Amino acid sequence: MPQIPEKIHELTVGQLSARSGAAVSALHFYEAKGLISSRRTSGNQRRYTRDTLRRVAFIRAAQRVGIPLATIRDALAQLPEERTPTRADWARLSEAWRSELDERIKQLNRLRDHLTDCIGCGCLSLSGCVLSNPDDVFGERGAGSRLMVEPGGERPGTGKSA
Repeated sequence: MPQIPEKIHELTVGQLSARSGAAVSALHFYEAKGLISSRRTSGNQRRYTRDTLRRVAFIRAAQRVGIPLATIRDALAQLPEERTPTRADWARLSEAWRSELDERIKQLNRLRDHLTDCIGCGCLSLSGCVLSNPDDVFGERGAGSRLMVEPGGERPGTGKSA
């Protein structure tokens, strides 16, 4: 990994990419979405302050746990400009995301458990399958696949022949 001398206070997009591990295109995308910022030189080249390295690390860590970019942007907006996010900043911001992540974990566990049940029984019945029919809206029509063709040749809810 290339080292940046301490006397250099700004990074080119290539240096930022090399140090952060993020592709140049990702850095441009982050900038377009307001997650990081740069200044332009007289030759219209981007220059990033050194604290942008920490911000990119923050963004990538948050993305790895499934936090949407809009939420990350809102979190970064709470930090002072030109200051590297600290461990305390990360703890405060990530605590706000904990309940959202806990809910996602619960949803994924339910999905995993029902998927196993569905594959285990092999029926894929619309009257009983919590994946295909979570609110049992087709259960009143009877067992089996009712979405394909209704008796009489009509597709359900369309009024059209199959």
